[in-house]
Amino acid sequence: MRERAGARPGRTAGPVRRGGAAPKVSRAPRPARGGAPGRGPRQLLARARRAWDRPLTAYYVILGGSLLLIVLGLVMVYSASQIKALQSGLAPSYFFRKQLLAAALGGVLMLLAARMPIRLHRALAYPLLAGSVFLMCLVQVPGIGVAVNGNRNWISFGGPFMLQPSEFGKLALVLWGADLLARKHEKRLLTQWKHLLVPLVPAAFMLLGLIMLGGDMGTAIILTAILFGVLWLAGAPTRLFVGVLSCAGLIAVLLIKTSANRMSRLACLGATEPGEGDQCWQAVHGIYALANGGWFGSGLGASMEKWGELPEPHTDFIFAITGEELGLAGTLSVLALFAALGYAGIRVAGRTKDPFVRYAAGGVTTWITAQAVVNIGAVLGLLPIAGVPLPLFSYGGSALLPTMFAVGLLIAFARAEPGARAALAMRQPVFGKKRAGLRWKTMRRRVKKSPSRER
Repeated sequence: MRERAGARPGRTAGPVRRGGAAPKVSRAPRPARGGAPGRGPRQLLARARRAWDRPLTAYYVILGGSLLLIVLGLVMVYSASQIKALQSGLAPSYFFRKQLLAAALGGVLMLLAARMPIRLHRALAYPLLAGSVFLMCLVQVPGIGVAVNGNRNWISFGGPFMLQPSEFGKLALVLWGADLLARKHEKRLLTQWKHLLVPLVPAAFMLLGLIMLGGDMGTAIILTAILFGVLWLAGAPTRLFVGVLSCAGLIAVLLIKTSANRMSRLACLGATEPGEGDQCWQAVHGIYALANGGWFGSGLGASMEKWGELPEPHTDFIFAITGEELGLAGTLSVLALFAALGYAGIRVAGRTKDPFVRYAAGGVTTWITAQAVVNIGAVLGLLPIAGVPLPLFSYGGSALLPTMFAVGLLIAFARAEPGARAALAMRQPVFGKKRAGLRWKTMRRRVKKSPSRER
């Protein structure tokens, strides 16, 4: 018995008691339940960091967040636009059907952008910029350009089909600016101011001038944000931003002072009453809609402000209808989706070594987050009403199509990371002439089973 006791691993050999009793085995004391204080939250935080550091995290966050925003936007467009359609003598689902068609076309564009190689994206930069400038010039031609809500920035194709070229100008500036700065980065020219600013800033000013000819200051603000975001990623010095922001501020003050419409929008900041002539009607009723929602809202389709009280409930102020029908929980969910999308875009831009991917991912992320901040800030009464839609959410095919293509860009960049590419390759099914017909790549070693001799 002593030999047997000593031969067993992991047990302590001791004297054998009379009667053949087995010796006692020494075991380590069990840790107390609950562990040390603060150990649980630390473990959760460590798990969250490990999950975020996985190669495919940004890919899934961008894909899932954008799809959730599009689907929730379709639901809210259908709910917010029914009364508007009936008042115009149209079918209740008129705006929803148009948005659904635009989302389907945008899905095709997003899939193409996600599957296209990066060199093809760079090849599209110059044709897309030239096409956008040409269409934005057509807007100013009488008989072709159409004015909507005082802004002349639409092209009519007959019937209900219209196009806003300035939305495609955002995508053109992102791709062209990223390609231009990437070429100069490869030649190590970005340390000089003239190469950093020329011809990027003059081309951006040309686009801004064409946009401001139509009076669309909201789109001009987003285009300026894209320019600053790309320059920041390119390593522009801080004093350059101070100078450019000062000039932009002076131009903005001049444009606001010379327009009674813009002055009235600026006067409605923080307004709680419609004011004289109901000039703050839209801003105030947007706050009313959010206040009526409460914690969990009045339910889908139960909004009161969309019955003619709130102008543009399915476009610029769809966030207010979301707050009224889905409450604070719904609005916080939308904000969380935009925050996740922006953070994933920053991660893609920060982890890549390709300068074009860095500048393009940063430009797209700046575009989506800045436009969301301007739209939501106007609904909350914190910013002037700029007339820009909520990206991936509001009604409007001209805004949805280029934005979904830009999201496809982010997906392509997230897939192009070395770790993500290897992880996706491991999950690709390989079709071969096997008996099972389908074989999955795996890290496990194949074990040959011996044939059974049973009959």
